[in-house]
Amino acid sequence: MIKPKFMEKLLEGVEVEWKTLGDVAELYGGLSGKKKEDFGNGNALYISYKNIFDNIEINSDKLESVKVSDSENQHEVKYGDILFTGSSETAEEAGMSSSVTTKFEDKVYLNSFSFGVRFKDDILMIPQFSKYLFRSHFMRTEIAKTASGVTRFNISKARFKKIPIPIPPIKVQEEIVRILDAFTGLATELTAELTAELTSRKKQYAYYRDKLLTFDEGEVEWKTLGDVTLPTSNIRWRDTTDTYRYIDLTSVSREKHTIIETIEISAENAPSRAQKLVIKNDVIFATTRPTQQRLCLITKEFSGGVASSGYCILRAQNNEVLPKWIYYCITSSKFKNYVEENQSGSAYPAISDAKVKNFKIPTPPLTEQERIVAILDKFNELKASITEGLPHEIELRQKQYEYYCNMLLSFPKEEVEA
Repeated sequence: MIKPKFMEKLLEGVEVEWKTLGDVAELYGGLSGKKKEDFGNGNALYISYKNIFDNIEINSDKLESVKVSDSENQHEVKYGDILFTGSSETAEEAGMSSSVTTKFEDKVYLNSFSFGVRFKDDILMIPQFSKYLFRSHFMRTEIAKTASGVTRFNISKARFKKIPIPIPPIKVQEEIVRILDAFTGLATELTAELTAELTSRKKQYAYYRDKLLTFDEGEVEWKTLGDVTLPTSNIRWRDTTDTYRYIDLTSVSREKHTIIETIEISAENAPSRAQKLVIKNDVIFATTRPTQQRLCLITKEFSGGVASSGYCILRAQNNEVLPKWIYYCITSSKFKNYVEENQSGSAYPAISDAKVKNFKIPTPPLTEQERIVAILDKFNELKASITEGLPHEIELRQKQYEYYCNMLLSFPKEEVEA
């Protein structure tokens, strides 16, 4: 825990200069004059856009290759440089930074969609400090202001050069780095532990679910989904003026297996795929990219809605199976393996409704189905609690880290001439 007034004590008796980037650094561009065939199997290394965007400091193990001849006049990346992405889909994500904190043995270049910042020789800023500084909240806010566009936002170099930055003494920089490195290590360790715990609990749940749905040969009768479900109908848009909730493929959460968002549609604006009428207790399964397992049980709230033709509708024959029995059977590992084996298409894989309904499930007596479903419901509640709780804990730790990071990088600001 950092005590109040920590920064006041740290900065006591020292001066923090504020300078514009244009006054203290030079900007340079990435690779120029390159063709598609120059990349992938070259004689030199370069830093990709993704490497910058994803990392607060350049990952030297993720450098890519490019052909560069000795006669070319390309800018080399050096230790201490700060690299920025030149554009993004939103202003908030444009100009993401990554510092070069390692010294390269070979020549390394920069991709053409990014640019570099190199401090002048008389400006003392350690790269371990700059990696935190340029990803801090206040710097990200200033950088975002320099981006403009409509469908894609590009950084204006002229405005970028006018951004004021703090330059504290080296000892202050080193102390801030020491603290933030420690916080980063703790946050990374905790996140890894919580993520491992979440993965373990999910595997545990899947194991017991599959075990409860496994029966010995001859113990129960096995029937196809087609044998235990009822026919469903499509909407006739020309015969109705009503509005309906539309369940698109993205309406169903892959993690929670619930409907998270719908839109209102009518005959006037209904997409061509809005075809299948659903009622309470229907089980819907997305047959487009089926291994993503977008599936759910229709609740009362969404009964009477219209689902995309990209869903297979499974309506239980109640004298044969419970709706939730179907639901749990198609969340099983056995069904997932069946889908993987029977889907077709590589770029946009899909499985037909007929194939889905050919899948065989065990059909024990309804009383036994009820008993197993009750157990699986409890497991599901526990899994949902963990699935929501642990990511929330990870988010809280991330917010705590960001709070201290921003506090440590908040310096008294003086007016800087643009």
